[in-house]
Amino acid sequence: MDRAYEDNETRQLALDFGFIPVVPPKSNRLEPWQYDKALYRKRNEVERLFRRLKGFRRIFSRFDKLGVLFLGFLNFALIVEALR
Repeated sequence: MDRAYEDNETRQLALDFGFIPVVPPKSNRLEPWQYDKALYRKRNEVERLFRRLKGFRRIFSRFDKLGVLFLGFLNFALIVEALR
């Protein structure tokens, strides 16, 4: 869920599925809600990690046809990102 989809219906649907929406409300919203800022920050970190992983062409294009090779290179890319 992102700010573009922060209407009441989408928020209620996410709650019905058991998700915890952590997106802050828009600044012009009449009835803003409380959200977990630390959890929102972690969500942003995960999204940025996926963006950086897409920089590895081998992961983005899925050159490896075998799942074992793909997961092996994915682990390698995660190690490289952790060392940066």
